[in-house]
Amino acid sequence: MKIHKQFSGKLLIVGGASLDVLSINATKHSSPGGAGLYTALAAAQCGADVTLLSPFPNPMPESLSKISSYVNWIGPSVHPDELPSFHIVQIPDKTIYKHSFFGAEEFLSPKDLPDDLSMYDLVHIVPLGNTARQLSFIHTCRNRGARFISAGTGIPLIQNNPDLIHDVIKTTDLFFMNEEEAHVLFSTADSLRTATGKLLVVTMGGNGASVFIGEHEIIIDAVDVSVVDPTGAGDTFCGATIAGIVNGEHPAKAAMHASKLAAKMISGIGPEKLFTKPIYPKIDVDSRVEPNSNQIGRTAKLISKLTEEAPYDFIASSLPPLHHPLAVDFFFVTTLQQFSFWSVKNGRYHLPLHATIGGEHLKGAFYLFMAYLNKLKTDPEYFTPKRQAEQTYDEMVELFRSDEGENVMPAIEMHLCAAHRYGKTMQKLALTPQRILKTATATNTPLKTFLQILDHIGGYREDPLRKKSALLAMILNNRPETHFSFGKNESLPPIVDYHCMRSCIRMGLIDINDSELYDDLKNRKLVSEADEWSVRYSAYCAVDQLADRSGRSMATVDKYFFFSRKRCPEMSEPDCAQCSADSVCEHRKELFQPVIRTDFY
Repeated sequence: MKIHKQFSGKLLIVGGASLDVLSINATKHSSPGGAGLYTALAAAQCGADVTLLSPFPNPMPESLSKISSYVNWIGPSVHPDELPSFHIVQIPDKTIYKHSFFGAEEFLSPKDLPDDLSMYDLVHIVPLGNTARQLSFIHTCRNRGARFISAGTGIPLIQNNPDLIHDVIKTTDLFFMNEEEAHVLFSTADSLRTATGKLLVVTMGGNGASVFIGEHEIIIDAVDVSVVDPTGAGDTFCGATIAGIVNGEHPAKAAMHASKLAAKMISGIGPEKLFTKPIYPKIDVDSRVEPNSNQIGRTAKLISKLTEEAPYDFIASSLPPLHHPLAVDFFFVTTLQQFSFWSVKNGRYHLPLHATIGGEHLKGAFYLFMAYLNKLKTDPEYFTPKRQAEQTYDEMVELFRSDEGENVMPAIEMHLCAAHRYGKTMQKLALTPQRILKTATATNTPLKTFLQILDHIGGYREDPLRKKSALLAMILNNRPETHFSFGKNESLPPIVDYHCMRSCIRMGLIDINDSELYDDLKNRKLVSEADEWSVRYSAYCAVDQLADRSGRSMATVDKYFFFSRKRCPEMSEPDCAQCSADSVCEHRKELFQPVIRTDFY
């Protein structure tokens, strides 16, 4: 299965390698270690181009000799006896440091940093045993052009000077801590968050992790594993997460990958599981819902031969006309609202939204587009972040009112909250749609940069699979004006909405192996978040393969599935004989997409 990965980010890790003794089940093991080493090796495992700044032993101890095969190791030369060393005892649910020698790492200085750090996508600074020195490194990194800085801490450092740790959080873009450290640093659960535009990650061992994007929290489930040695688990998680981010992933999706790699690492002793050929860690699909490779291949062959297929140009009567001066603002505001166009009754899917607005009888997405187009004609200032942040419930009800005067839009409160999140985060970051496009276009990877900026914008940031972010990028790219161009070799991630999931299920691109879930989908029952994720992520993987194996762009594949809503509708019997997919379809017409009220799609 191909995992969507387009970039190889450059990382600088500032921190030491050590020569450790690990006591596990009363047996002693000699092992390389150190926060810098675990972080660097984990990042390299995830495909990042890693440089480790650490005291460099001369001569090189045999146990550390293979590190340079994975990372570029730079730093002041020292005798091996000067390297840090620790004796770490692992007992159930507890780690004890019987001996700690920080050695030459204590003398690592900001003067040892490269003069120009702008070449790195991210610089990560381990605690270094001294928060004041860590802060000095952070300030020097900023002065030398570091674009993105992450850091971590430790419980003794927090206990010594918690205020200084908060200074580190404020001066970095991404901060890592574990659950115990978070409890000391933040007085209440409600205060555990970070500033808009920043990231905070809290690891919780067997309970997973939390990724905070500003004040928004995304929970990451733990991966089941038989633990042998938890030494370095947090640093491994950190290294994999920052690698995922610089490689272009959403922070939460990067953390999901990281959870998988950390689970693999702790199944061995020390970092031994990280000394393997770098393979980007995959998020497992649920065995209850799996992509069907044969069906994906048949469908890919079909799509590759559909010469009439081309990306949709997003020109319609319900959309801004060609060269409208506020088209970009319109699409930024409306794309984040593309969700939940259906009603529920007795715990089941009831009806899709169909109503007349602007003199046209429209369905779902295009009904919403027309509502906003009417507003664009009468109140263009409505599309500013300030107005989005300030709008009222009554104003939004009026926005969506049908020509017959009815309030037909389901989940108005969710739409209002999404608008508020968008407006407030855009204002806090002093951003406009035009500024986002200008910033992204000025880079060598405009699509990657665009998606990463949207990872901090309310209404877009919440979805680890970036459905609406990718849709917005596609709209701006596909419009005849070409408001936004992608970089060389850049391509969109899968854009999976409920029409796409329905097609994947009915065509057999994914198999529903669990009888209970099968019945819930057949009967259109409301499902859990876990069930929805299982179906959606499997569809995401299937569509990713479909674009790869068909040789078509994701925009063309997306158009094929988006208009499948007409070929394979929700409420009427599909006309299979008239469907282009009939020859390859498994015709599982009784099945439906997951029914859940979400603002992801």
